[in-house]
Amino acid sequence: MLDTLPRAVPEQALQGIRKLIDEGAYQPGEALPSQRDLAEQLGVSRASLREALSSLSALGLVSVQPGKGVFVQVPPPVAFAWPYAEQVSASDTFQLRYALEGFAAGQAALALTADDIDRLEENVEAMRRELLAGRFEAAARLDFAFHQLLLQACGNQAMLQVITASQDIFLESQKLPFIRPERAMETWQEHRKILRALCRRSQAAAQKAMQEHIRNAASRTGVVFSV
Repeated sequence: MLDTLPRAVPEQALQGIRKLIDEGAYQPGEALPSQRDLAEQLGVSRASLREALSSLSALGLVSVQPGKGVFVQVPPPVAFAWPYAEQVSASDTFQLRYALEGFAAGQAALALTADDIDRLEENVEAMRRELLAGRFEAAARLDFAFHQLLLQACGNQAMLQVITASQDIFLESQKLPFIRPERAMETWQEHRKILRALCRRSQAAAQKAMQEHIRNAASRTGVVFSV
């Protein structure tokens, strides 16, 4: 099960560096400590640190300059476009997902089989790999598959048909959070939290974790909705 899996050390290093940047320890244009010192500070190997820095460079958060050091970058600007504005707003889409998928996750916690859990764990691990490689389109499709599996498992065919009939719109809403590459790993972390609740068969925790995930995903795109 998920909770018995070893933590990915490069991911631990990546999140440690991001925390230093997010908390203002290093400003854009400033150099991070030497890789030797930074690896020691984070408690990881130099190889794991280099992998984390490579991922952060792909996300545009740092610039690795051979012979000079690693420098904090200004995050790239967010370009938010919603192609279905004439049909339905992004806010309404996230609001509908909040209502439907929160309920679905709670029901799925009681209905998932061991094989379903295995598939979800494989999905979450695959998303981690795609995000670390900067392949956000592939990560968004894994995101969609994760949510689709829960909708199928919950057993409500009406909800599944609503989502399937508007699949392109829902998939677009799952691509949107990845326009903030410096925050892309948050989707993976939230999926892990949902999966932990599902593994515990906790209906309330699964519903809450899913609703928090959808609200957070919306906020990462600048979309705010009331519930």
